[in-house]
Amino acid sequence: MATLLPAYGVCKFTTTGERRVAERLQQKLEDDYLLWYDVPVGPSNSHPDFVVLHPKRGILILEVKDWKLETVHGADRQSIQILTPNGLKYVANPLEQARQCAHAVVDWLKRDKQLIAEEGRFAGQLMFPWGYGAVFPNITRRDFENAQLHEVMEPGHVICKDEMTETIDAEFFQQRLWGMFGVKFSAHLTLPQIDRVRWHLFPDIRLDPQKSADLFEKESPQSDGSANVLSAFPEIVRVMDLQQEQLARSLGEGHRVVHGVAGSGKTLILGYRAIHLAAACTRPILILCYNRKLAEKLDHWMHQKDLRGKVVVQTFHKWCLAQLKAYNVSVPHGVEGEEFYAQLVAKMILAVDRKHIPGGQYDALLIDEGHDFRPEWFKLVVQMVNPTSNSLLVMYDDAQSIYQEAVKRKFSFKSVGIEAQGRTTVFKINYRNTREVLRVAAAFAADLLAQYEADDDHVPTLEPISVGREGPKPLFIQLPTLADEMAWVAAHLKKAHDGGLAWREMAVLYREYEPAGKSLMQTVRNAGIPVVWQKDVHFDEAQDSVKVMSMHSSKGLEFPLVILAGLGCVRVGDAESLSEEARVLYVAMTRSTRELVMTCDRETDITRRLAAAAGVKPQDDDEALRAYALKEVESGNVNVALWKTTELLSGDSELAHRERYLGARVVELREFAKEQLRREGRMA
Repeated sequence: MATLLPAYGVCKFTTTGERRVAERLQQKLEDDYLLWYDVPVGPSNSHPDFVVLHPKRGILILEVKDWKLETVHGADRQSIQILTPNGLKYVANPLEQARQCAHAVVDWLKRDKQLIAEEGRFAGQLMFPWGYGAVFPNITRRDFENAQLHEVMEPGHVICKDEMTETIDAEFFQQRLWGMFGVKFSAHLTLPQIDRVRWHLFPDIRLDPQKSADLFEKESPQSDGSANVLSAFPEIVRVMDLQQEQLARSLGEGHRVVHGVAGSGKTLILGYRAIHLAAACTRPILILCYNRKLAEKLDHWMHQKDLRGKVVVQTFHKWCLAQLKAYNVSVPHGVEGEEFYAQLVAKMILAVDRKHIPGGQYDALLIDEGHDFRPEWFKLVVQMVNPTSNSLLVMYDDAQSIYQEAVKRKFSFKSVGIEAQGRTTVFKINYRNTREVLRVAAAFAADLLAQYEADDDHVPTLEPISVGREGPKPLFIQLPTLADEMAWVAAHLKKAHDGGLAWREMAVLYREYEPAGKSLMQTVRNAGIPVVWQKDVHFDEAQDSVKVMSMHSSKGLEFPLVILAGLGCVRVGDAESLSEEARVLYVAMTRSTRELVMTCDRETDITRRLAAAAGVKPQDDDEALRAYALKEVESGNVNVALWKTTELLSGDSELAHRERYLGARVVELREFAKEQLRREGRMA
């Protein structure tokens, strides 16, 4: 059975004819066919009734018309005259409509060199066939010909009522479809090429929504109908996988829970859902999360889509405060910190219970970072959903729950008012991180990620599966002092920028501001690097600066280069606090989309675990390193010997094949070299 997006059960078919066509396409086509119903296509957002894609057959655009023969009163190649309840009306010829849409799609796809045949008969053309057609579920082939409609619509591009019955032979039905292709040849689209086609046709499934928006703003048609000239399409594109797209397009009414590992696209799906609901809802849509920076990022995204008036994005506590003020309920006074927030929530719950603050304010509620919500918070916010729409979506990953108390919270969704039985989805594939980054993060947090299965009403723990994207091996760097460590971090940032990485694509994360964060900010600023601290971080292209923030503040964000600095300053008490720190560090490590660097200035339980996860073996091959250090010092580079040896051990020099870093042994190597030269009388 072919895959239909959205799922058949949630498609809102305009006519019964469209419903029957969807049924036949699903039933009569094999599993490797992909079908899209009424989904906006390409930069022009055209809406063909169906798009059919097959790796060997190619792409097909279909228009469906539910007309009966007596409805049609006249026709030519451009338009059809039909009888409506309001009288005669001219509408576009559906075959011409499909043809124009197909040509627009093909013209766009042909601008991507990776989808063009390089040799053979079809060199310079799309590497796969394409076609278009019209379907008439209520007009038989005989009636079609007797009405002389074949004179204005090529018969081979049309399927009629008697050619799409429930009992029709599947092979015959497929032959009718593929007769709609003007040119036929065998294609062999790979999975990456299919994803590339999807990336072009459906911009809303791209995994970088901001860049997608920017691209189509630049590539919109000009006034004369022609398209602007592209400089280039990305060499590598990232889109939702079919499970993600199916969920994003098929989220129906009611309560839904998505359990997904870090980097599985949960926030993207939530944003997609908000945009979709905004077009249909009359009351506001509320997005809640725990992390301030994630809330700012989501709000920026909604602003880009011009939806700030319809979609409200807030942290849970900010929303509580706004509600209390809006309904003239007193807010806590004379307390700060955790006590303030605890009293704030208590007042909010009491005000809702006493009907001082009304429920049902929002047509939809979307919760990101549900793993950081307390059970009583869920009970509160569920009451805010309009009972008529009853639309609730919760994104959850137990492994990323970093704001828990000592006792781990276990609860059933039903106990807090979330009715998600039978409407729970699990995502295990990590798209954000490279294989190398995910390997180190998973090795470090192995106990944390021990897989725990659960039914639809409870919370599972999921072990992430890498999508297989490769990148540089994560580095673990140990320097002799905190000052040396931060100087190394600044040097590495400069090196990355010299290599072509924009400042805004780098982030340095710390666990505590004192002393690590404070030292980091001072050192990076003194090095002349543009940098912003977490409260000043924005998400527009204009802020081309390195982002420095706490690990907690980084939740939900991602950057090509992530440095975890000051790891030697992480304080750990008992085994329980070690587990909590492991969660925080796991979240921080999985913010990297390409390169991960971890630095410290001392050995602790945490740094030993990180070293083991990164594959550090201090006893490895002193001889080559001593020779290198001796060479550096002998040549007079005493002041840079430490840094040069650090680069060597990190795999950035002539011994780049080495995968391990020897940490503080670098200092010993330098001193060894200096002492060796003194003994030989070549150094004072």
